[in-house]
Amino acid sequence: MTTERLHFEDFPVGAVVPFGDALVRRAELIEFAAEFEPQALHMDDEAAEETPLGGLSASGWHTCCMMMRKMCDGFLLNSTSLGSPGIEDVKWMKPVRPGDRLHFRYTVLEARASNSRPDVGLVKFLFEALNAEDVLVMSMATVIMFRRRSATSVTPALDEVSL
Repeated sequence: MTTERLHFEDFPVGAVVPFGDALVRRAELIEFAAEFEPQALHMDDEAAEETPLGGLSASGWHTCCMMMRKMCDGFLLNSTSLGSPGIEDVKWMKPVRPGDRLHFRYTVLEARASNSRPDVGLVKFLFEALNAEDVLVMSMATVIMFRRRSATSVTPALDEVSL
């Protein structure tokens, strides 16, 4: 049985969609920090107690990586994604602790056809990570490019129309 891949048209503005969850494991938190961000607040309980975070917490980049994995598993690998021109905004609002169970969702903020490539659509997402108490711990805004099912239904933008 084949499943059709997600296209630009499958991301309507206003849609709010959960796409997975992840358990923050202490050993993985420390391992990630040791390799990529070896600060005490991510590796040492006693030292972390003395920081404004008040205890051991995941690197924000580790949280981003967990979210990216869930984005891939949840929908990107079954889509016509053509990548992203970059992340507009990342915010880490609350510490992510060992043992936290995060759940992830996206909201479609905007969607439009590409001005230069009518076979491509651009979707602006707000991705969010929430802990088990539904407290927002991280958000990320970004645009992802997807193939369109049909470019024939496109109404050209005013700047694309020759008058």
